[in-house]
Amino acid sequence: MAAVRSRSLTPPGPLVGGDWLAERLGTPGLVVFDASVGAHRDADRRIPGARPFDLDGALSDHDAAAPHTMPGAAQFTEAVRTLGVDDTSTVVAYDGAGVYSSARAWWMLRAMGFDRVAVLDGGLPAWLAAGRAVEERGPAYEGPRGSFTARPRAGMLVDAAAVSAALADPAAAVLDARTRERFAGTAPEPRPGLRGGHMPGAVSLPFGELQGPDGLMRPAAELRTAFGAAAGERERLYFSCGSGVTACVLALGADLAGYRELAVYDGSWSEWGVPSPERPVVQGA
Repeated sequence: MAAVRSRSLTPPGPLVGGDWLAERLGTPGLVVFDASVGAHRDADRRIPGARPFDLDGALSDHDAAAPHTMPGAAQFTEAVRTLGVDDTSTVVAYDGAGVYSSARAWWMLRAMGFDRVAVLDGGLPAWLAAGRAVEERGPAYEGPRGSFTARPRAGMLVDAAAVSAALADPAAAVLDARTRERFAGTAPEPRPGLRGGHMPGAVSLPFGELQGPDGLMRPAAELRTAFGAAAGERERLYFSCGSGVTACVLALGADLAGYRELAVYDGSWSEWGVPSPERPVVQGA
């Protein structure tokens, strides 16, 4: 155990592999979050010691109209302290779908001023494929409270007004992480009452295209090519999706590709798609 604890807990970047995490499991100061949503939220197995970063529960603002809205600093601080996170902790987030909602946990923590956080590449599917141990899901975390304090950073999570401005800015690109069919309006939206289609001037870049057949994020050079094809020479990137979750996969991919001026539209299509003359919608590719 002493040899394990001698390893650095500083993540090598925003993404860590299964080997990196497996070698450090159980090390004091390391917190592993299961950020699964939807059908994966109540899975019966988890990485040993994982704690629930519940995006369908306490880690979203349920008073907001759109799902998965970022909570305020006070609510976020309380929720993360309850999960035993200190300001000096290192956090690794994963989810049961692969790299899906874990990127949302990563982006939220960074938006609240916490940088010692990374996403587990490939998530639980890759962990299982490598034959690594899991445990039965137990009760919610009941350990000591942490000392984490949110220190919000402006501009990482933005509203519809900021996105409208970006759509009119030739130096910015708004990238949509939904499927190309939903972007075009040829597939129905999963949430009732929303219009089909996309924002005028937005560009389709489905989050799944940033991952290989194995569910791992593509190499940085391939990611740069994908973003260059979508955004051209524009370096200021805004990301949208259905409810602000997979938009963060685009943010993760852009970070890995070397982009630095990044923002996630928190309301995403759950807000923009609501019928409104102030938020125009077009259809087609």
